[in-house]
Amino acid sequence: MRLLSIIFIWLALASAPCFGKGAQLPSTGLEAGAGEQASEKEEHPLPTNAVELWKPNLPVIGDFPITNSMLVTWVVALGVIIFAQVATRNMKLVPEGAQNFWEWMVESLYNFLEGILGPKLVKETFWFFVTIFIFILFTNWFGLIPGVGTVGWGHQGKHAFIVEQPLLRGGNADLNMTFAMAAIFMVLWLIWALRSNGIWGFTLHLFGPKGESTGFIKYMMIVVFFAVGFLEVISIAFRPISLSFRLYGNVFAGENLLEAMSNTVQHPAWAKAVFSVLIPVPFYFLEILIGLVQAFVFMLLTTVFTALICTHEEEHVKGQH
Repeated sequence: MRLLSIIFIWLALASAPCFGKGAQLPSTGLEAGAGEQASEKEEHPLPTNAVELWKPNLPVIGDFPITNSMLVTWVVALGVIIFAQVATRNMKLVPEGAQNFWEWMVESLYNFLEGILGPKLVKETFWFFVTIFIFILFTNWFGLIPGVGTVGWGHQGKHAFIVEQPLLRGGNADLNMTFAMAAIFMVLWLIWALRSNGIWGFTLHLFGPKGESTGFIKYMMIVVFFAVGFLEVISIAFRPISLSFRLYGNVFAGENLLEAMSNTVQHPAWAKAVFSVLIPVPFYFLEILIGLVQAFVFMLLTTVFTALICTHEEEHVKGQH
């Protein structure tokens, strides 16, 4: 099944700790004691780096660090693939149950993307955009399950146990994961752009003058649009950075928001136990919505970037008719 197959490519890329080395598991009591002394002076927000759980030495690859955020993405990918296989195992002409839900979601996304990309381009690229949306959505929602980010290694603080290195961590709260998805999209974007325009058409799209002009104005416009082309190249180069940081920042901020709301009330003990559960509830619903919005935004931006370089005005008008 072609749908969702790209997941494992960026999971492999996400294993490389490009944006910070994962924290190591605590090994001595002295480290825990030092952490307890620090906890009396400052708060303990969620760590920005993923925790390295295991580093097997593979024959060809060598050291392959497995982090807590990678573990979450594997669980989500496996769950989504199993759900898709079960939903489409016994296809019926009149869908029902899981098949009905799966077909409704895929068909709705297809119709939406067809309006942006056109009937021809959507057939070539739909598999990637629907995979991005489904994977990001369920990864964001999986990070809201109680226990993700709150169960792991740490030390006993003055008032409660402080988790410094969680066993599970939201997959998109790891910048390596979001950057891997953005990097793979840019590679595919370049392939689609060259396939649609050719090398000369791609260059002309970036640096060529737009519109019709004659005489001295024509040569002036060539100079102007040549300069604009360099700005466009810089903008394209920054797209993977903006895509990855946007998704990572929203997910990481949501995790810290829930963490802060859970620790709003500290005393007395009974009030902490009650309000640490009740206060975050409204914010959980907010994060469910944000998880959906961020998955949609990532898919929409990548779709628009592809449409801008691959679709032509005359083809788009013809497709609408």
